[in-house]
Amino acid sequence: MPLSLASYRTLGRSGLRVSPLCLGTMTFGQDWAWGCEPLEAFRMMDAYADGGGNFLDTANIYTKGHSEAILGDYFKERGGRDRWVVATKFCGNLHTGDPNNGGAGRKSIQQNLEQSLRRLRTDCIDLYWMHFNDPHTPMDETLRTLDDLVSAGKIRYIGFSDTPAWRCSEAQVIARVRGWHPLIALQIEHSLIERTVEMDLMPMARAFGLGVTPWSPLKGGLLSGKYGKGKQPAQGEGRHQPGQSKSLTDRNYAIIAELEAVAAEAGVSMAALALAWVMQRPGVASPILGARSLAQLEQNLKALDVEISPEHQRRLDEVSAPTPTFPHGFLPGTTSVMQAGTEINGQGSAPWALAPAGDHERW
Repeated sequence: MPLSLASYRTLGRSGLRVSPLCLGTMTFGQDWAWGCEPLEAFRMMDAYADGGGNFLDTANIYTKGHSEAILGDYFKERGGRDRWVVATKFCGNLHTGDPNNGGAGRKSIQQNLEQSLRRLRTDCIDLYWMHFNDPHTPMDETLRTLDDLVSAGKIRYIGFSDTPAWRCSEAQVIARVRGWHPLIALQIEHSLIERTVEMDLMPMARAFGLGVTPWSPLKGGLLSGKYGKGKQPAQGEGRHQPGQSKSLTDRNYAIIAELEAVAAEAGVSMAALALAWVMQRPGVASPILGARSLAQLEQNLKALDVEISPEHQRRLDEVSAPTPTFPHGFLPGTTSVMQAGTEINGQGSAPWALAPAGDHERW
């Protein structure tokens, strides 16, 4: 059944309602040389809001703070801040030579939150992400600081981005033991090309009640239809991303070719199909769109209308299947050793079983 931006879903184990596609704003502002002007950003926000969209994702460092400022200017001019779910991030450092302006320590978090609040022209962040794993800060320091900020009413919910599964698990356990506010969401790269997150991060997120918001669901444009063997985007159409050329492998060309074939059979665009595939993965709450123009955004939103047939799902899953990392490739062979000829169906009786998003009774 086709969705709409108003087909809201709760984000992880929380009561926060968000649209099934999130509007990413890393492209807002031209301070990184490949973004859009504020006027085009306003047009995209208007179109997204008109369709019922309510979920915005930014960060303190996106376009050197300009992304947040554009959102703040939009709220001032258009009003309606309260209807938006605004997510931003800390950890990135905007001040060269200042080691305490970045990372997940108390000083950095408090300073960057105040700066983000000023740029966004708001008094509270709906979802505050730790942008990256910080190996130099104790997890309890980060969590206690965030818990204090929730209690103070400056942030409402907490999430982690680009952090190993074991660190997220550590954070959830510490929060539960200490009675602090837990994480509700996880932001990670996930696409037909990037599926290694399905080994540990995605199962961990489902087990701990974290709603997943994948970034780069089109793998930096590689799944948009502009790329293929013997085909590259026209000058000015694509944007350079570090390591993108390393992704142009035989495996990924095969994925792109199969995506193109399935899209043609289904009568949809490659980008819409690739986005729909990510939207329908177990545990995914709201993939993040990274459009640079209203035209791109409108094309991406067509993913809401895509229904993938079982046969097309099978073909896309098979061509993009990742090579299992240890111990995931080893463990299936241990089943017979554990069960000794008996049959065990399901995991529903185990308290650590993978629970559907929103299944609060398990907790």
